[in-house]
Amino acid sequence: MGTWNTRGLRGSTLEDLINRTNDSYREKNLALIQKVPTPITPIEIAKESRHITLAYFEKKSTVDYIGAVQGIPVCFDAKECAVNTFPLHNIHPHQIQFMKEFEEQGGVSFIILSFTAKNQVYYMPFAHIYKFWKRMEEGGRKSFTYEEIDKSYEIRSHKDMFIHYLEMLQKDLEERD
Repeated sequence: MGTWNTRGLRGSTLEDLINRTNDSYREKNLALIQKVPTPITPIEIAKESRHITLAYFEKKSTVDYIGAVQGIPVCFDAKECAVNTFPLHNIHPHQIQFMKEFEEQGGVSFIILSFTAKNQVYYMPFAHIYKFWKRMEEGGRKSFTYEEIDKSYEIRSHKDMFIHYLEMLQKDLEERD
């Protein structure tokens, strides 16, 4: 599989590309995945425009996305990393707990991780993330490196599916059997 290459979309964020991909999946009846809104409490609202000008987050959000792929419940978070080391403090304990419980209920949890300097995006199965998390909890590294991730989970771009993660979800499911 080649390197992920979206030169024409350099200004787009990872979430924008995932949102566009999810729209394409929905249009093709492949999956129904929604962005989980972060709950906020408005403090100030502009009278003229009725836009929220000041707010605070009500509670910790679980993951960025949740939905179903051909009857399989999925949840995932999108993360970006500008260097070759990903600090685990970028994943919160409540997110690990939610993803662990989601898996225990028969769902599939994962992280889509973009190494922005390398222009590469990876699907990280929950089992891989949890291995690094447990290592940290046992006194080991508080991060993992680019070298440590499974490169066979690199996500490619395909037509209007900029972050075509369903291929890697299929690989994850096959490796679980």
